Amino acid sequence: MMTKYTRLFKQDQNDGHFWPSFTDLLTTILLCFILIFISMMIIKSLQIEEMKRTIDQIMGVRAKLIEDLNAEFSGSELGIEVDEKTGSIMFDTEILFEYSKSDLKPKSFEFLDEFVPRYLDTLLASGYDDYIAEIIIEGHTDRNGTYLYNLELGQERAYSVASYILSDDFPYKHIQEQIKQKLTVNSKSYTNFRTDEQGEYSAKASRRVEFKFRLKDEEILKKTRDLLE
Repeated sequence: MMTKYTRLFKQDQNDGHFWPSFTDLLTTILLCFILIFISMMIIKSLQIEEMKRTIDQIMGVRAKLIEDLNAEFSGSELGIEVDEKTGSIMFDTEILFEYSKSDLKPKSFEFLDEFVPRYLDTLLASGYDDYIAEIIIEGHTDRNGTYLYNLELGQERAYSVASYILSDDFPYKHIQEQIKQKLTVNSKSYTNFRTDEQGEYSAKASRRVEFKFRLKDEEILKKTRDLLE
């Protein structure tokens, strides 16, 4: 009998040694997970801060570009308007085209020869070139006619401008090489119409050509910044 109770006593002692050891193991594992989690949070925080700095830098490029474009064309006799939010350059299509036509006027070449070098020298200077993903020539029309008719008219007008800039007749060959990889043309038909000072639809103001730029990964960065905030 003594032998039986002795074995049970020893078994209880062994079980008593086992459970504290198991608890210590769980505690160690839990501490490891906590340390890993803290490390991951620190790394994530550093990544977010770096992302914010990158976004601020790119958004700062847009603001500086708009400032430089305003400085270049403010008070210009070319009749050019700079959009304060997007940096788009706008001018009346009557400078370039007859009503409802897409062939450039003879006088339009003189206008483009003066405007385009000044615009692109500003846009592609001082390191901005690394940030510019696309340069867009965009045609806009008034509401006269169908959507498809005006879509085609706007596209043809934008293409006429681009075609001249890239032609042998354009005198600034160095500019052609700079923009070949970035230039696109499109049309908005009459969807982005403009209004007068009273807020009423203006057919004359709606007929225009815009020069626009798009920064690299601009859309993704803006959405990321919104999420981070």
